[in-house]
Amino acid sequence: FEFSYMTPESRKWMMNFMDSIPDGYFVIARSFDYNDSLSYSAKWRADTTLYGSNNSLYHRLLGAGMMNIDSINTRRAWIFAYKKKDYSFDPKYTHTKGVSDRGFLSTVMSTPDTLGTISSPVFGPAKEWKKVIWQGSKLETAANDNPTIEIVGLDASNNESVISVLDRDTKNFDISSVSAAQYPYMKLRMRNVDSITLTPYQLSSWMVLYTPVPEGALAPNLFLQAKDTLEVGEELSFGVAFKNISKMNFDSLALKFYIVDHNNVNHPIALPKQKPLVSGDTVVFRYIIDSKQYIGINTLFLEFNPDKNQPEQFQFNNFIFKNFYVKNDHTNPLLDVTFDGVHILNRDIVSAKPHIQIKLKDDAKFLLLNDTALSSVQLRYPDGTVRTHHFDNDTLRFTPASSGSDNSAVVDFYPQFLTQYNPEGDEYELIVKAKDRSGNNAGSNDYRIAFTVITKPMISNLLNYPNPFSTSTAFVFTLTGSEIPQNMKIQILTVTGKIVREITKDELGPLRIGRNITEFKWDGTDQFGQKLGNGVYLYRFVTTLNGQRMDKYKAHGDNTDKFFNNGYGKMYLMR
Repeated sequence: FEFSYMTPESRKWMMNFMDSIPDGYFVIARSFDYNDSLSYSAKWRADTTLYGSNNSLYHRLLGAGMMNIDSINTRRAWIFAYKKKDYSFDPKYTHTKGVSDRGFLSTVMSTPDTLGTISSPVFGPAKEWKKVIWQGSKLETAANDNPTIEIVGLDASNNESVISVLDRDTKNFDISSVSAAQYPYMKLRMRNVDSITLTPYQLSSWMVLYTPVPEGALAPNLFLQAKDTLEVGEELSFGVAFKNISKMNFDSLALKFYIVDHNNVNHPIALPKQKPLVSGDTVVFRYIIDSKQYIGINTLFLEFNPDKNQPEQFQFNNFIFKNFYVKNDHTNPLLDVTFDGVHILNRDIVSAKPHIQIKLKDDAKFLLLNDTALSSVQLRYPDGTVRTHHFDNDTLRFTPASSGSDNSAVVDFYPQFLTQYNPEGDEYELIVKAKDRSGNNAGSNDYRIAFTVITKPMISNLLNYPNPFSTSTAFVFTLTGSEIPQNMKIQILTVTGKIVREITKDELGPLRIGRNITEFKWDGTDQFGQKLGNGVYLYRFVTTLNGQRMDKYKAHGDNTDKFFNNGYGKMYLMR
């Protein structure tokens, strides 16, 4: 029992407890803390002002035989032993000199009892029980001692049952018939009786022979694999070793495995049993965890031989907890849309049979863009209707991402606009929705761009830019329809009509339906590379499609005809 003696109230509780102890009982009192003057006996004696003359903790201890109680006047610990109201026992008292040393008290306490017991530690768990062997001797020649040995079985719930009782002459007893399944643990209890000479029978040894159950332990020193931080979608490769450290063999080992996510939801994972584990053998458990469903902080739990699926000596060394963190993906993917390889402006003219390429790129290395559900392609037609195109024909093709180093998916769209409703061209609108595997959209709004389709193949006036020029000039023109003319060339002439330079289609570089600015730039040289003199030069565009000359395309508001005479334009070379 423990009491504080820092207040008058707590000291009164101690007095009441001392009064309740029956006469003849041995009592040992000791202090194990102190608090300066509150721990001193003079303070206790002053409680008589509250409880009356000679009625204090000081007087209780003094009356019990603690004659040196006044020595409790400094910071020290003390021990006091007495027998209540029996002065045949000489009270014992000691105290330390200060706070840094130890105090010891030794005394002999006699009792007239004729019965004594002693219990062994608990043996087991056992796979099978074999024998109980014990030895002892008596102190006197007379046969007054009557010891017995109780064999006590303990079931899985730690309930005790006396299985057998051995007398003094039965020193070797077979217990192989005791079921280890019913009583996995056992202990011995000696009952000593001597009512004549009061001398106990002297136990020298006792033992229980049995076959122990196996014992295993996690062995992270042999193998442990567990990454603590992962990108979303990254696989967590978890692994740990488990070793049979006993001389007995395990049968096939069961496992308990689950993950507690950041919402404290338990996700159990069913696993097959591991191989039987013979003495000294090791099994390495490995498991791949998909991190996509475990965003945030999680705790992994693994236990070998859970709930004592097989009898085992200890369970505390069979399980492991491991925290891991999966980063969330909040970054939007990038969307890029081209028409025949070119980024167009709103309402630009495009081919009547365009190749629209939609490229979606994401920086998540482990969540590949490999699902057609990540993108949606729609067209708004000139009459205002909107049609959603699906990945079920050659018009819309999906190429999934195949590598985390370049997590890009491509949608190739091949619509055909074969009928024209507006003589000046039909306006369509492309609407693209896209997201990554984490649900992040490619922008806060859908991607929308309008484009114009003119089905009839035509070509606009050819202009050079800049004009005048000093070092080089490019050529600007517009094509309509769906095919690039097979034959194209630009002729540059002097004002007298002499052709000084012919530029072929191959020289002009890549061309497309719509607005073109040639990669080729004429540097003011003739067919042989000689620089031409400053002045005015004429030029014209010669084109044929399928052997036919092309009609001229003239956009609304186009007034460039005034710069041409019979199809010839003028350019000015000023070095």
